[in-house]
Amino acid sequence: MGQKIPLVLAFCVIGTALASPLRYNSIFSFGDSLADTGNFVLSGAFAFLAIQKLPYGETFFHHPTGRCSNGRLVIDFIAEAYGLPYVPPYLALSNGLEFSHGVNFAVAGATAINTKFFYDKGLGSLLWTNDSLSVQLGWFKQFKSTLCNTRQDCETILKTSLFLMGEIGGNDYNYPFFAGGSFKELKALVPLVVEAITAATSVLIEEGAVDLVVPGNLPIGCNAVYLTLFWSSNKADYDQSGCLKAYNAFAKYHNAQLNLAIKGLRQKYPHARIIYADYYGAAKRFFQSPMRYGFSNGALRACCGGGGPYNFNNSARCGQPGSKVCSNPSTYANWDGIHLTEAAYRFIAMGLINGPFTSPPLKLT
Repeated sequence: MGQKIPLVLAFCVIGTALASPLRYNSIFSFGDSLADTGNFVLSGAFAFLAIQKLPYGETFFHHPTGRCSNGRLVIDFIAEAYGLPYVPPYLALSNGLEFSHGVNFAVAGATAINTKFFYDKGLGSLLWTNDSLSVQLGWFKQFKSTLCNTRQDCETILKTSLFLMGEIGGNDYNYPFFAGGSFKELKALVPLVVEAITAATSVLIEEGAVDLVVPGNLPIGCNAVYLTLFWSSNKADYDQSGCLKAYNAFAKYHNAQLNLAIKGLRQKYPHARIIYADYYGAAKRFFQSPMRYGFSNGALRACCGGGGPYNFNNSARCGQPGSKVCSNPSTYANWDGIHLTEAAYRFIAMGLINGPFTSPPLKLT
């Protein structure tokens, strides 16, 4: 197993949560690196991976936590908004941590589709982890068996819990795109990814979940890794924000299909509250107007990286030899070329918590 990372379980609350009884007692999270609070590192994968050391975690925790950012993620801001502790990673269970307010099953690099699909396509060597969404669901079922003994106890606990289904699905597209997959090939993959996400959501509802948040994909055409790998000399390939139009259009197509599938789930499970989280819309604001959100160094160039037009260099990624970190990450939206900064995640989280980027709206009380 890889080096164990210190975990901060500070109890952070905000005024809104203190003013009234808590709406949720627990948070259960699934997903990939946008939500992982330490499982990838604790799994022992890539023992010397850069996220196990500074500058990851430098801004808020002041040490690496296994989060793929300089600080907090969307899930951390949601926990704060509900007056709950930060959600610990499932694989820290053996460390004797307190899990009474939820568990995070997300793993960096995870896919929605079972990893066998990617091995069969010859993409297995690109995968960061085999802990796909189905594996995470298995972990949840194992944990649930220790959480409650009777059906009534389980219902009581789960109906006062918030379930975060991702973000998940982004890596299902990243791996084949980075391997040279065409838009036609990737578009054919969308129904499989959406089905994996909705099937997992159905499983959670059948297990007793009532309130669930299902996020869409980010505007990947604005991400430094995409801008670097798929650079084009044709100015018409870029929008006014400098993002790649075709890749953003692909993300919007995925989100539209996911939204349709969620509507079907609402009809199937009318008692459940299934909330679509528009990560694309929440993030697009600061890509369109970075200065308005305090990103004086822009939203496209990475804070931490090994050089190049967008400061993303695959041979000198953030934390690796040859890379440098900026002095003020809060003035950047992109952290390491692939993931966002704490400041960017905060704006996304506030767009979900305060609106208007959740449908139906999240409720604090």
